[in-house]
Amino acid sequence: MNSDIDFHIRHNYPWLKLPTNIKQTLGNNEKEYNKRVSAFSIKNQLRYKGNLVRHVRKEEKKYYESLLKYSQQHLMLYPYHLSDVIVKGLRTTPFAYYIQMMTDIMSHEKSYDSLPNFTAADCLRLLGIGRNQYIDLMNQTRTSKKFFRRKPIKELLPAHPVDISVSHWWVVCAGYITEEDIKLCNSTEKLLVDSIIDSGPQVASSLDCQVILGLYRKGLIYFEMPIVDSDYIIVPPLEGFVMNRVLGDYFETLLYKVFVSVDEHTSVSELASVLQTDLQLVKNAISMYCRLGFAVKKGSETSNEESDPSWNNVQFQSRGPSYSQDMLLDWSTSIELKPSKPSDITDGSGSIECSLVELNGIDQSESGLMNVGHSKRIGFLFDSTLTAFLMMGNLSPGLKSHAVTMFEVGKLNDESMDSFITELEKVSPTGEGEAQRYFDHAVTLKNTIKFLRHNSSLGLTADASTNEGCGLDLIRCESLLGLDPATCVRVLNKNYRLLVSMAPLSNEIQPISSCTPQHFGPAIPEVNSIWFKLFIYHVTGSGPPSLLLVKGTRLFSLPGFIEDYEKVMITTWGHDPVVVATSNVLITLNDALTHSAVFVQAHGRRVEGETMNITFPLVIDSDSKSTGNFHDKSHHHPVIKKLQSELEIQKNCGFITLLNTNQGIPKHQEDKASFLASDDPKNGLTNSESAQMLVKELDSMEIMTVVRETTLNSDSSDEISWEKDWVLLDCCFGLPLFDSKINTNVCQSVLRNNLCSQNSLEELMKSSRNLSLRLLSFIKENQVQMFCYARDVKFSSSLVVRF
Repeated sequence: MNSDIDFHIRHNYPWLKLPTNIKQTLGNNEKEYNKRVSAFSIKNQLRYKGNLVRHVRKEEKKYYESLLKYSQQHLMLYPYHLSDVIVKGLRTTPFAYYIQMMTDIMSHEKSYDSLPNFTAADCLRLLGIGRNQYIDLMNQTRTSKKFFRRKPIKELLPAHPVDISVSHWWVVCAGYITEEDIKLCNSTEKLLVDSIIDSGPQVASSLDCQVILGLYRKGLIYFEMPIVDSDYIIVPPLEGFVMNRVLGDYFETLLYKVFVSVDEHTSVSELASVLQTDLQLVKNAISMYCRLGFAVKKGSETSNEESDPSWNNVQFQSRGPSYSQDMLLDWSTSIELKPSKPSDITDGSGSIECSLVELNGIDQSESGLMNVGHSKRIGFLFDSTLTAFLMMGNLSPGLKSHAVTMFEVGKLNDESMDSFITELEKVSPTGEGEAQRYFDHAVTLKNTIKFLRHNSSLGLTADASTNEGCGLDLIRCESLLGLDPATCVRVLNKNYRLLVSMAPLSNEIQPISSCTPQHFGPAIPEVNSIWFKLFIYHVTGSGPPSLLLVKGTRLFSLPGFIEDYEKVMITTWGHDPVVVATSNVLITLNDALTHSAVFVQAHGRRVEGETMNITFPLVIDSDSKSTGNFHDKSHHHPVIKKLQSELEIQKNCGFITLLNTNQGIPKHQEDKASFLASDDPKNGLTNSESAQMLVKELDSMEIMTVVRETTLNSDSSDEISWEKDWVLLDCCFGLPLFDSKINTNVCQSVLRNNLCSQNSLEELMKSSRNLSLRLLSFIKENQVQMFCYARDVKFSSSLVVRF
């Protein structure tokens, strides 16, 4: 209900025009509504004039003072969109605002991580205080407090703002200027101040750059970033971004939504329409990106003849801080292209209609947003695990900025892909220990990008007039999930022809569901859950002994089937599985069950079970059965055939994981163990201790004979053995990144089966819908049973699933 109240406040509904149900929620109390109006306006940094708060708060100055105090206390960004009031009326510049904020957090001895990401980036830009500088200042404060008279914190902080990069298209505005301030200016600065006061705000490129910076350091001017409806924005790899924490206020939330949605082919007005957000708010967000150096306004260059000569040596400052010359050259090719006006945009080819789009409220009037003039791309969906791998291990010196962009922006555009591939090329294919996992993902990601990007062999072309393949954007799933469902659908339909997920996606995120564009990946979020495992075990009749325990269950002893295994796999709901030893599993299970449902599976009798991954769509040779290679004949495993018919995996891509829980226990040794279990004398063995000692002695002698013995068995017994020993563990949809060989096999299968053709994509949509309906029906049927089982706190054998 609070959201309904906020809606009416944002749209300036006075008390008399409020609906009856909203008045009842407020207890029919007009004063309560006025309090809500005041609090909402301050929290969302609304302008006094033109909003409902002007009828509630009678004194404008006190309102802005309250707004500024609230923003400082909650570590919010400086309200730059109110600079004309805050700077001129209250004489509070961004520098003074952040100095006061820094003083407050230092006096309370808070850590640097308490600053939200964007606020920390702005403090670094204006004050020159980053993490290391903050720690040094805190050490100085503590030292002076301990040994000497404590120094005021403000004496340790900078007295003037550091030099910043000013773009030539910024607008210079006069701040709060007194006669005392004018006395501190030289003659050139006085002339410029008089010019701005008399003629009004002026474009920075028409003024002397050094004089502007001098007046800025004295706090006599401030800058505005004019953003118009037809502007286009470029987001290069992030430099100077501070990764601390997310605050969650209205403006930060909008900044992240714009980050993942913006691209250089979408104008500001189109972006506002896609996000269904107020146009001025979107302009404020983009202006903030340009101010921080995280974005560049496309086509903002001016010739030297139009600029003051002092700008000749700072022509690249508009690009943002610390960008390499090579990166600038890459951008220039796209910046030189003049953006089309929204009215000149023509509709492209129509997209396939789908009920998912209709469910999310997209009507025919929005079709212009779905089919814009620029060519659509392929979207590769990844989760935060990938960005963590790229940030760790020091894979490449320049790779971190791209990884930060992928995480914070939530997207790496095709325009930045060349430089990203260049950095990935520098990654060595070999690492040490656990770091090898990071190197493998980086190398496989590079191969995946090369396979998907501009590959005409896929059958997807960027333009009907050319045979060039589609471009590629890397998109973080969590960033898309930050958008509301309808907005997410509009963004995907507007920009992409095909979506491909990495596999496996972490169980901790909710995969993206997309009907159009078609999606090589989980059809619905439930496919990435424990329910899907139970479903495929049910339809194939294969799987390891498994037990699903509902939250709140308490075990007093281990289930019977677990006692036969040394290793079990435990999956808490919404988390990735881990393999643990049976010896400590009872305590682990009971702890986990206090906050989550738990899925327990047998994994290995003595050691961790052996797993094998089989890629699909399958490519089976006619003579594969006659070969002696297990991996060749594994395609004929009954489980694989069953999945082919039940899930229609030939229309999607991914891999199937089979598990052998008997790994490390040859059949003849297993029989020997049961033979020696009794204490009765057998063949000279007088007791169990002697028997165990004999087993240990024989183990070292029989390692080589095991292989020879198994080769003497008949072909039919081998066939029965491997089909029985290997059971289904999991089935994942998408392109795997954890193994280069598996990734290559999947990519080759996609090409051989022509999965990206129009007919195949339509079949994919049908099979995905069919799988979704069957899975949801399975979940609905079994949820009731699980709730019934939850009443019994003791272990019940009926919860065990055996195949």
